[in-house]
Amino acid sequence: MGPTGYPFERLVGALLKEKGFQTQVSVILNGECVTHEIDVLAEKGGFVYAIECKFHSDPKGSSNVKVPLYINSRFLDIQKQWNSNPNNKTHLKQGWLVTNTRFTEDAINYGRCIGLTLLSWDYPKNNGLKANIDSLALYPVTALTTLTKKEKHLLMDENIILVKELKHGKKTMQKIGLSELKMQRVLNEVEKLCHL
Repeated sequence: MGPTGYPFERLVGALLKEKGFQTQVSVILNGECVTHEIDVLAEKGGFVYAIECKFHSDPKGSSNVKVPLYINSRFLDIQKQWNSNPNNKTHLKQGWLVTNTRFTEDAINYGRCIGLTLLSWDYPKNNGLKANIDSLALYPVTALTTLTKKEKHLLMDENIILVKELKHGKKTMQKIGLSELKMQRVLNEVEKLCHL
């Protein structure tokens, strides 16, 4: 999904939105001790979740126990401030850690122990990113075979992250220089992939 994690954060936000959450991407929140940038803030049913997204460009990469240790300490700092603020009508319930690769066994055990939700490519079993992306048809534009790598990056630069966003993205495709014929090929692939 590119050299930066921002498209991945957008993908995670879209996934949660499909599951009924209200989401914001790249939110700055005050903690009790310091200020933190939260990748995705999700709210549902009066509860708020602070979600950290770890994007690895190497598909063989993994997040070891140091990552959830760090994320949990950030979450606890934010949670103290959030839940003590009388202006907040919601409760900051839980921190999450999402990665496009995998977690080590120690990372999973630590996450379970402290109540940190972990989501990776294939964890939890049958409910990881891959299973959710497939079931909700939330494919990133990088999955399209009708576009070149350069065209995919140009679309992401225009804030088009998901394949299904292209269904109404003809102006954006024109803006990045796609011909009418190429646009039709792309839209045909979008329809097949997302069952639109």
